[in-house]
Amino acid sequence: MSLPALPAPHLATLPNGLRVVALPMPWRSTVSLSVYIRTGSLHESQRLAGISHVVEHMAFKGTATRDCQRINLDAERLGAEVNAHTDKDHTAFHIEGLAEDLLSFVPLLADIVLNPSFPADELERERQVILHELAEVEEDPAAVAFQAFDRACYGRRHAAGRPVIGLRANIERFSREELLGYVQAQYGACNVVVAAAGPVEPDAFMRAVEAAFGGMPRGEPNLATPPEWIGGIQQCRLAGSSQCQVVLGFETPTLADKRHVAHVLAAALLGEGMSSPLLDEIRERRGLAYYAACTADVLPMTGQFVIEAATASKQAAELFTEVARLLRRQADEGPDKVGLARARRQMQVRFLRGLEQPGRRLEAAAQELFTFGELRDANEGLERLLAVRPKQVQEVFAKMLARPAAVGLGGSVPAKLREQAQALWAF
Repeated sequence: MSLPALPAPHLATLPNGLRVVALPMPWRSTVSLSVYIRTGSLHESQRLAGISHVVEHMAFKGTATRDCQRINLDAERLGAEVNAHTDKDHTAFHIEGLAEDLLSFVPLLADIVLNPSFPADELERERQVILHELAEVEEDPAAVAFQAFDRACYGRRHAAGRPVIGLRANIERFSREELLGYVQAQYGACNVVVAAAGPVEPDAFMRAVEAAFGGMPRGEPNLATPPEWIGGIQQCRLAGSSQCQVVLGFETPTLADKRHVAHVLAAALLGEGMSSPLLDEIRERRGLAYYAACTADVLPMTGQFVIEAATASKQAAELFTEVARLLRRQADEGPDKVGLARARRQMQVRFLRGLEQPGRRLEAAAQELFTFGELRDANEGLERLLAVRPKQVQEVFAKMLARPAAVGLGGSVPAKLREQAQALWAF
């Protein structure tokens, strides 16, 4: 199976090292513009844990020429939506609107990224907003279970084991000077990708980006030490919670390692859709959970094969036992023909849908440039997926079960669940 013919992407590198990508999607009426910066929680010391997220919030609170209200109005009077997010390996700023306004969107985002003023009064107000966000996370069983899972994967000392939102003491302490210093150190042009998807006229877009970002200092590549997988069990009990949130996982190859494709297919085989073994057994046949899922979260420096479910405290032990049985069956017997064909077709559909979604294509392009320094042929990714053989999928499960697992638990955690986890998984 080959992909439908897509207009070729356009890639250019400015003299300061900034990469510009145009992904023509001429059938759309709207355009998506994003600025990706290769800096996130993986690039933070413990003292600065959470600063990338605070900078992302504060970038919208004022620049050298516009205050918070003007930033919002300038976008919304064009009918555009502005947003941003912080992840482990990057920070991104986005704007979506009418294609005819793309050349106006470029300087709007450039001003936010290049000229944040971090007003002191706005910092104090936004500090409270972020602390409210943190409180929501701390009271959410799923969120604390995933944080516990990351600690189990990588430990507390490496940045990969700390939450993207940061540490409360840091959020309460960060000063305007620290934010300015972090931006100066991390926001270098060689760590930036500016990308647009939609009915883009590439030459005009490239000129607009060069006019807006051409004076950005080159900076130095933002490097981080990849974490080592540790494994083990971490938990966070929450008073008043009636559910036990379980997150179980194993190490996978990273984005740069082609072997990760077999893990992605293995995750779809185990837990993609209601007919998958995980959903069919855990939910449909046993009623152990309303929601369960399995994914392969593959990033440039980390990779996690993740199984998650929320169950009643009294059913958590049975859930663990059944998940272990399903994993062992895949390792011992390998995938059944129908299940593997189902998973492969689901991944094909997901792959093709991703090509139709501007946001997905923009993030994939930025990740490829940060990881490989080039844009890869989309057909190659699909061909690698189709080439994965049943034996390779079976080996994924066998190798995972032979290495230490990581378990994160949140909410109403039974007292003996830790002992069961230690008995089931190779810690």
